Amino acid sequence: MIMKNDIDSLKLRLKELDEKIKAVEKQLPAHSVKPPIMAQLFELEDERDTVFKTLERLGQGHPDL
Repeated sequence: MIMKNDIDSLKLRLKELDEKIKAVEKQLPAHSVKPPIMAQLFELEDERDTVFKTLERLGQGHPDL
């Protein structure tokens, strides 16, 4: 059984991931993007998608961030 604390933790993690993604996107140069930065961005986006899908499955949708 999923507890409210679990859902709150997922929502918090989603917010943190969104903030980290924005920070990494600010590091992206207009040209010649470095592979490690892109890999970091892809990892964060993948984790964000997983957390979001878990929240959707639990009927929580996207939290107001």
